[in-house]
Amino acid sequence: MIETERLVLKPLTYDQLLKYIKADGSLEVELNLHASDRTISPELREALEQTILPNVADPSKDYLYSTLWTIISKEANSMVGDLCIIGAPNENGEIEIGYGTYDDFTGRGFMTEAVGGIIHWASLQPSVNAIIAATEKDNIASQVILQKNNFMKIGETETLLNWKLSTIGS
Repeated sequence: MIETERLVLKPLTYDQLLKYIKADGSLEVELNLHASDRTISPELREALEQTILPNVADPSKDYLYSTLWTIISKEANSMVGDLCIIGAPNENGEIEIGYGTYDDFTGRGFMTEAVGGIIHWASLQPSVNAIIAATEKDNIASQVILQKNNFMKIGETETLLNWKLSTIGS
């Protein structure tokens, strides 16, 4: 678990991920949180079913690098977004992150703070040297989150901007 000034980032267990997918309030009940009005995008549902759940179930993998981390506002006592690390560090010590804020909580700086929290956590992991991320070219809010956390744009594709934060922990 990671704690920042306003947030708690909680890595979900396999059973908690199953409740997350149901989106029926059972996860919020287990975590003693207020009900949230979250929806799961088709892309996230596919990632959960095809990649995240199988990787979290694999005892040979460190689930912290595979699971969904729910982002909880301390003040609202509610889930406000999610963040995931997309696999264990690669041969260069890089991890990739993805994230999203629930519609009711956008524009409040929660994700900027959450990404800062995961950066701090990553800086304490000996095998992590850098964090990478990709944003849609038209997703200015996501780009600002990365810029505020000192990521540098390192390239682009037709639809995406690629970002990197090097020298973790220095």
